[in-house]
Amino acid sequence: MANLKGKVALVTGAARGIGAEIAKRLAEDGADIAICDLKAEWCEETVKAIEALGVKAAAFGVNVAVSAEVDACVKGVIEKLGRIDIMVNNAGITKDGLLMRMSDDDWDAVLNVNLKGTFLFTRAVARPMMKNKSPEGEQLGGAIINIASVVGIMGNAGQANYTASKGGVIALTKTTAKELGSRNIRCNAVAPGFIQSKMTDVLSEDVKKAYMDTIPLKRFGKVRDIANAVAWLAGDEAAYVTGQVISVNGGMI
Repeated sequence: MANLKGKVALVTGAARGIGAEIAKRLAEDGADIAICDLKAEWCEETVKAIEALGVKAAAFGVNVAVSAEVDACVKGVIEKLGRIDIMVNNAGITKDGLLMRMSDDDWDAVLNVNLKGTFLFTRAVARPMMKNKSPEGEQLGGAIINIASVVGIMGNAGQANYTASKGGVIALTKTTAKELGSRNIRCNAVAPGFIQSKMTDVLSEDVKKAYMDTIPLKRFGKVRDIANAVAWLAGDEAAYVTGQVISVNGGMI
């Protein structure tokens, strides 16, 4: 496991699901955690679980698609926890439908949360991360990890908005890595495949079987699988890794 003691991680969409598991996993490695979701009260259970691990945790309510709220959130995290070393852009939504029937509102909602939200938080944490230095003046920088998706690579019928947003996240990841690398800020993406969650539990058995047939490991992923990949990218073991997309999908692609 990575040693993240003394580091502060900010995780969006962390009240439940993959985001909550990522927050807990980073806390296990010693990081203090800022948990963000649309409403701060949604994060109370995750905050308690993290504090039980012996690290600090704080919850923040934020609409990731609103620039002023994102800037205020980042400022609040620094005021409360002192710094930001790790940024995990996990917040995301789906509004599925066939392209020809998709409304402007459904397109805009998904792109605003999934892609614009990732951009806004990346922009907001970049300058504070540039100021992270050791007592000797060494540029410590930081690590930005964006949660993309396997469908952002391969596409998926009925998800034009979602696939476009996740494909955009991958492109943004690569550009961020190029722009911020000189300041020792690494940026990578994790692209989950079919992960068991409340979102996937509602799918029909036929749909689940169709997905299973495409997975060589013959099982669906667990939220912990994603959290483990994020923890590796956040730590010093991945100090020379940037601009990459780590696919955690059981071999789907």
